[in-house]
Amino acid sequence: MITATRSGRAAPPEWIANVITAVAALGFGVTLGLGLTAETRGSLVAPGGLATAAGRLAGLTGSYLLLVMLLLISRLPWLEGVFGQDRLVRWHRRIGPWPIVLLGTHAVLITIGYAQQASVGPWHELRVLLTSYPDVLMGTAAFGLLVMAGVTSFRAARSRMHYETWWAVHLYTYLAIALAFSHQLADGASFVGHPLARLFWVAVWASTAGVVLVYRVGLPLWRTLYHRLRVVEVRREGRGVVSVICAGRHLEQLPVIGGQFLQWRFLTSGLWWQAHPYSVSALPRPPYLRVTIKALGDFSESVANLPAGTRVAIEGPYGVVTKHSRSRDKVLLVAAGVGITPLRALLEDLPDSVDVVVLLRAPTPEEVIFHSEIASLVQVRGGHLHVLVGSRHRVRLDPRLLRELVPDIRRRDLYLCGPQGFTDQVVDSARRLGLRDNHIHMESFAF
Repeated sequence: MITATRSGRAAPPEWIANVITAVAALGFGVTLGLGLTAETRGSLVAPGGLATAAGRLAGLTGSYLLLVMLLLISRLPWLEGVFGQDRLVRWHRRIGPWPIVLLGTHAVLITIGYAQQASVGPWHELRVLLTSYPDVLMGTAAFGLLVMAGVTSFRAARSRMHYETWWAVHLYTYLAIALAFSHQLADGASFVGHPLARLFWVAVWASTAGVVLVYRVGLPLWRTLYHRLRVVEVRREGRGVVSVICAGRHLEQLPVIGGQFLQWRFLTSGLWWQAHPYSVSALPRPPYLRVTIKALGDFSESVANLPAGTRVAIEGPYGVVTKHSRSRDKVLLVAAGVGITPLRALLEDLPDSVDVVVLLRAPTPEEVIFHSEIASLVQVRGGHLHVLVGSRHRVRLDPRLLRELVPDIRRRDLYLCGPQGFTDQVVDSARRLGLRDNHIHMESFAF
């Protein structure tokens, strides 16, 4: 009999994330100091001095915030394990407009300041800067790439784009950051003739680049080569839903926990360059690993036709909706649609002593995937399983129904996964029944 491998890996301690946050805040303070100390009283009172100084400060702070954005999505385990990828991505998006605004302000103020100093018009000075300073031209190209990435990040634009297009556009952000770095070292008043400041700036950029290369490139490549996953079977689980069964080596050493997801890249024609986040739908059963995918786009639809033997590249695991989030001995797992998959793996990974209630929601009985597996796991635990079938308008998880199904919900941790509208409704009902936010655990994979 092949048994599941339970992971004993503990969540990283929060103090590590606090230290990283403190170091980032200290770096921001030093960056402000570099900008302020680069100016003298004489430079400030000279023609264009104030505009130039403000422009330099805006450029430094905008560049530093770019590095913070990179760090947030660098897949650094100590940040991912404490905050979760979806929260880090939200912070990344909130910070996103500020570097663009600050760097745009930098360009405008520097042009105005230099124009006032030379007693010429700003358009004339802009032409001089672009044609006489190669590094300024690189900085301008970097800003244009950042604007392009920023525009495509607005919700209205993202909703009209394929994930693959959005991802390809955002790859240019790395080129923009490299160009901006070169421009700053060549022309920045804080660094020209200031070796210590230059050393600090190089160290900050190099360490951020190192983290990105190690955790977004190096570690995924190593795990892919070490585990050597290949597709052995594609199994239909329901309408538009398939499970991809992969076989590999040393899967007992893959540190995946129930409830987590991996970035999957199937190395076959048309799919190899795309990576998408999907939860494992069962704990590893060496040499096998299962992921379950619903057809929601071109990529996921193509997965159903994967040939056996297709090699698989992985990145991760990621996610904090795991047994380590639990603070009580009673839990409620609520899922709808393909959201059942991470909670099915979580159910398998929870300690045997935990009191479990599982609530599944689907439009039809045929769309309740893994029903028999979940029923068996719940029965072994002595828990309770409720299956709600029907349209979302006919079967609503309002406070009355939720309290009827789970009378002691206020004494449980709630794990939740499903479509946005569904999760919003369940969270609202749970809050109205007295469940606090620190006992509600859910994660979004949306880009």
